[in-house]
Amino acid sequence: MTTSTTPTPPDGDQPALLEVRDLVRDFPRPRSSLLRAPEPVHALRGVSLDVRAGQRFGIVGESGSGKSTLLRLLAALDRPTSGTIRFRGREVTGVPERRLGFLREDLQVVFQDPMGSLDPRMKVRDIVTEPLVAQGHPDRLGRLDELLEAVGLPARAADRYPHQFSGGQRQRIAIARALSTRPAVLLADEPVSALDVSVRAQVLNLLADLVDEFDLTLVFVSHDLSVVRRVCDTIAVMQEGEIVEQGPADRVTTRPEHPYTRQLLGAVPSLERALAGQDAAGLAAAAGAAAPGADADREVRR
Repeated sequence: MTTSTTPTPPDGDQPALLEVRDLVRDFPRPRSSLLRAPEPVHALRGVSLDVRAGQRFGIVGESGSGKSTLLRLLAALDRPTSGTIRFRGREVTGVPERRLGFLREDLQVVFQDPMGSLDPRMKVRDIVTEPLVAQGHPDRLGRLDELLEAVGLPARAADRYPHQFSGGQRQRIAIARALSTRPAVLLADEPVSALDVSVRAQVLNLLADLVDEFDLTLVFVSHDLSVVRRVCDTIAVMQEGEIVEQGPADRVTTRPEHPYTRQLLGAVPSLERALAGQDAAGLAAAAGAAAPGADADREVRR
């Protein structure tokens, strides 16, 4: 299925699933003087937002805007300098890892580089079922088959290693692992930026379909505003650690209010046309240029 229109946002009266208030994250710089302490790097400068159940929330900005730092804080992979994060009304900031089981079960992350997030020594069956082992799931193999089918990989892929797959297939494996625990929230950190243009559209459409199929709440981070518009119903635009504009995707991308948002829209890449099916020749050329990956995609299905 091809996702060609912006999804409809959920009811704004729903309680927030994720509540972020006045989030600040500073990183220290190395000292270069004995007389004066260096100024810290202000990665986040008082960010506040709400993500509601069923929402597809996009966070967009250029490199260094703070979007990936924000995602890591939402996943409790880092701690803020100040501010609070609540998940389903429960405090996340400052909570010890041993007490974050409620978050680890219901919130999963798909990272930018699938090869970096997949253990090269483990077979796909072990990678995907590892979270289920920790939970003591009674039917891990049945769940494995279900997940591989959901992400478009054959059952025999379970006996292979990550290096035997193309980049797009490895990202499908990472998505399958993230969905194994049936989370309520999926955080996606630039999940297609490391893929060639012909594969990006496939993975994006797969991700959008899985969000519907598994009834997920999605937080999607990208530097590409056109990609975020295709997947998300709400967009927050970040610049230098602050949210400079936020609202429904249609409004932000057609009637932007902030100059930085207009700047991002002025740099819309060719993926916008590829996803809309308006540049078949360009997409075919990109697919031809990516022939090794395409051959790998076909090979795993033989």
